[in-house]
Parts: sequence; C-alpha cells; structure tokens
Amino acid sequence: MVRVPNLTRADALSAVRNPLALIAERWTPTTRTVRRAALAALVMSVVIVVTGGAVRLTGSGLGCPTWPRCTDDSLTATREMGVHGAIEFGNRMLTYVLCAAVGWAIVAARAQKPWRRSLTRLGWAQFWTVMGNAVLGGIVVLVGLNPYTVAAHFLLSTALITVATLMWQRAREGDAAPRPLVGKSVQQLVWFLVSAAVLLIAVGTVVTGAGPHAGDPSKVTRMNVDWETVTKLHAVLAWIVVTLTFALWFVLKAVDAPRGPLTRTRELFLILLSQGVIGYVQYFTDLPEILVGLHMLGSCLVWIGVLRVLLSLRERPEVVADLPGPATASALTRA
Repeated sequence: MVRVPNLTRADALSAVRNPLALIAERWTPTTRTVRRAALAALVMSVVIVVTGGAVRLTGSGLGCPTWPRCTDDSLTATREMGVHGAIEFGNRMLTYVLCAAVGWAIVAARAQKPWRRSLTRLGWAQFWTVMGNAVLGGIVVLVGLNPYTVAAHFLLSTALITVATLMWQRAREGDAAPRPLVGKSVQQLVWFLVSAAVLLIAVGTVVTGAGPHAGDPSKVTRMNVDWETVTKLHAVLAWIVVTLTFALWFVLKAVDAPRGPLTRTRELFLILLSQGVIGYVQYFTDLPEILVGLHMLGSCLVWIGVLRVLLSLRERPEVVADLPGPATASALTRA
C-alpha cells in the first residue's frame, strides 16, 4: 500500500498561496483530458448564449428584477414570480456551471506536463471574461434591458467564444512556432472573411436591438433605427460572407491546399447555408421565437467556424522530447 504523505504546515501555506501549483504537483492530466476540458468550456460558452437568448425570447429578461439578488428580499426566484423568474434565475445559475467548466480547463492546463503557460493564460482570459460579462448582465437588468447593453452583453459572450475556441485549438497543438500552410494571398482573403463576419455579427445585434423581442412583456426601449433597413444590411453582409467562403474554397482547391483548410472551409459553408435558411424563414414568418433561438445558436457556430478556418491556415507540430536510447539509458543506470 502506498502511503499518502501528510501535508506539512509549509505545504498548507503553499496550497493557500498557490493551489494550482499544489494540484499540479500531485496530478498530471493526459493530453485528452486537457482537450476535453477546453472543449467543455467552449460548449458551455455557447450554451450560455443560447439560454440567454431563451430568457429574452420568453419575455423573462426581468423575471428577476434586480441584481445580484433576484429580488430585494430574496436571493433566489420565488413561487410568486412564476415561470419568468424561474427561467431568468436558471440562466443565472448556469453561469456557475460555465465557471466550473472554465475552472476545469484552467486546472487541467496548469497541471499538464510540461506546463504550457500560453494555454493557462487562455483559460484565465476566459475566467475574467465570464466575470466581466456577469457584471454586465447585472447592469442589463438594472437598466431595464437597455438594448445597447444587451448588444454589448452578446458581443462580450462572442469574445468569450473566441478565447474558448483558441484554447481548444491550442490544446490540440504543440508550442512550436506556427508554420503557414497557404500563401499570403489566401491568408489575406481569410482575413477579409473574418472582418466581414465581425460586421455581420455586430449588425446582427442591431437587428435584435431594434426588433420585437425586447425580453420583457412590458414596454422596453428599442434601438432607434429602421428595422427593415438594418435587416436588409444584415442580409447583404451574410451574402458577402457566403461569397467569400465559396471563393476561399475555390482558391484552396486551385492551389491544392492541405486537407485541413479545405475541410474547415467546407464545414463553414454548410453552416452558413443552414444559418441563411433559418434567417430567411424567420424573416418571412414574423420571427417565431424558436427560429430566432436557432439563429442565435447558428451565429455562435458561424463564428466558431470562421475562427477554425483562420486557425487551419497554419500548423504547430507537437515538440516530442528526445528520449534516451537503450545505450544511453544503460549508461545512466550504471552511473
């Protein structure tokens, strides 16, 4: 039986000062565990966006009328608040699940051997983004669902998805210097695609902020823009993104690019087509809540797809440490 060493007073003080280092001394996760932890954080960052959309689409945005408590007299939703209070409070509780997923990713990255500082920093970047968005979510409630704060809340969630996607990708790579897989002209085309996708998402928040789904049955101020005009602008930007994606696929085929960029571009194209179908159907059917929710999910998947295309343009081979051969190992044993 292996005896578990007792923690000394120095060990206890060290654990208080730097608990992650203490965990790293006693646990070494596999590479698969680190990747799964990073993926869990990414999945939860998408889930929190979709459930936040459900809060607004069910008119539960002010189900808990204050923050950080649900009401002035209760930390949690009460029976008198009905289903809207339960939905809003449930979404708040999912933030803790998101924090747990991000925390797992941080711990796994810190305990990995050898320690990859860049991966740990991406985990902490997610944590602080979650904290900032939680505060912003509270401000959204306190200002009565002001559409500009709601838009900022969604954009910060998109930033969280960005960092989570980067961490997931980096967890599947090594720390060697990146090696480009395509030429500069292809890289420039992809950056045009990324810029157009950013504009598409930003204008999408304006469409939502000016549209009918305000998040609460009572009168909530909407953005003072013409909804039809900004919706048409959103559609034009969507077609630009689709066109750039198709052009990229054609160029990659023409230059005989590696399989990775081609696969990622094809996946993005299919996601965009699905998102476009949902967008047009919801527009011509007076924005039913279920389709708007699916469109929000699609927005997250489109952005992840764009990022994966961008990240597929280079590779970072894993650096394998040189292991001693039989002769070297024998010499070390004799020494």
